[in-house]
Amino acid sequence: MDPNRLNGKNILITGAARGMGAANAESFAAQGANVCLGDLSLEEAQDVADRINAAGNGKAIAVKMDVTKREDNAAAVAATVEAFGSINVGLFNAGLNKPRFFMDIDEDNWDMIMNVNTKAMWLGMQETARQMIAQGPQEKPYKLINVGSIASRKPLVDVTVYCTSKYGCLALTECGALGLAEHNITVNGYAPGVVVTPLWEQLDKDLVEIGFKERAGQAYDDIVENNLVIKRVSYPKDVVGTASFLASDDSDYMTGQMISIDGGWVTK
Repeated sequence: MDPNRLNGKNILITGAARGMGAANAESFAAQGANVCLGDLSLEEAQDVADRINAAGNGKAIAVKMDVTKREDNAAAVAATVEAFGSINVGLFNAGLNKPRFFMDIDEDNWDMIMNVNTKAMWLGMQETARQMIAQGPQEKPYKLINVGSIASRKPLVDVTVYCTSKYGCLALTECGALGLAEHNITVNGYAPGVVVTPLWEQLDKDLVEIGFKERAGQAYDDIVENNLVIKRVSYPKDVVGTASFLASDDSDYMTGQMISIDGGWVTK
């Protein structure tokens, strides 16, 4: 890992207290970036920030934010600028899932997932881009990075709303790339498959609860056996390299792209 690859990058990460968000925060900082960790759980986000600051490469702060509220997104952007002087990368990682079969979906399930996975991404992109535009032109492009999912490429019967929300993430990435190009802002993303995080650990339990799987761990086993070319689930360490690439100057000529990191699931 190049400790200078992300020097000069001031990055806001949403959903940064655990899982992929925390892993990316630590990876970015280890490569020289300054990171603002936004999460509903300020205590957990601060724990990650403390680890980063103790490691002594990039700097980190933590902010409490509800990603579904515009004012919290604006405040997190402002906190990043106050701490580091500017913002030039936003990583919109916050997300959740609660499986339901199609005829069991209700308004609460729909609104909860769509608000966190899609509306919040739009709000974060918009408020971060607003600050980038206000900062004025820079030689290198500003960067927005969206966390999508295999669920935007493959329909899944047990998570219709999640799939819908992640199709929305793909659309925000492509439409945002078109809408923000004139401001020298690129928009890209990555689409994981099964990543062992607290989100997936809860989903594994939920799939048993709704009767889609018979035992804990069966969802992992079935996906590895039937859907993946690389015969294992993934971990946050498997996505940080792609996220770092998208945050770095190496991706300057890319925009509107969603990179799959799914063990080959999209090919089957």
